[in-house]
Amino acid sequence: MELDPGTVSIIQLAWSRLLGLDDDALADGGEGRLYSIDDDAPVLTFVTLFGREVLRGPGWAVDAGRHLPALELRSSSTLLTLSRDHGGRGLGEAQLYFCDALPEFEGPSAVVSSEAGLVRALERLCPPDDVAEADLSGVEHPFVLVDEGDQETDEPTPLAGAGYDIWEGILAHLAVLTPPEHRRKGHAQRITAVAVEEAMAAGLVPQWRARTDNTASQRTARRAGFAFAGTQTSVLLDS
Repeated sequence: MELDPGTVSIIQLAWSRLLGLDDDALADGGEGRLYSIDDDAPVLTFVTLFGREVLRGPGWAVDAGRHLPALELRSSSTLLTLSRDHGGRGLGEAQLYFCDALPEFEGPSAVVSSEAGLVRALERLCPPDDVAEADLSGVEHPFVLVDEGDQETDEPTPLAGAGYDIWEGILAHLAVLTPPEHRRKGHAQRITAVAVEEAMAAGLVPQWRARTDNTASQRTARRAGFAFAGTQTSVLLDS
């Protein structure tokens, strides 16, 4: 899937602002790496997006990384080495995906809820690492796919969840969470479609971030119609 050029421009604008650059910095047609220095930045991050590279962080970190190739800066171990004397703690390596078309999904209508209790119930069914990565209970707009049960006395069972936060008033940064026993059944794709439709109805561009070691998340993103656009590697610095 290819993104519309207009969508690409919107994404570039949002990420230019996120990285402390001029609005047109990523869309100026230039080549080479961009640097964004903020000596108070709590995070050192390296981003590749539509062929451009950006290294953002305190001056000492940016200076230390200027001579390193992108392949090395995309590695969390490299950023940890650069920030070793400043308490760097890895936030991981991730891939960035975006979409600008409504998802196509055949099947019966889904039962969806945004109740906080169902979000928490879903999180209790999932491994702690997955819960921490998605942070579905912390997003602004959560949605949970539920099985209402066969009897009136049954409690609804959460099957999968998705939601989004709004970044820079432009991007809908998605989170997706599925319990292990409900994976590979299409639930994640179905609830992702709900979140994407809601985000696009609000005039936002859906964004998906998946860890480089999470092939299941990457596969779900592509099945949901997202296109790969770049990478992000970050470490948290001591304040």
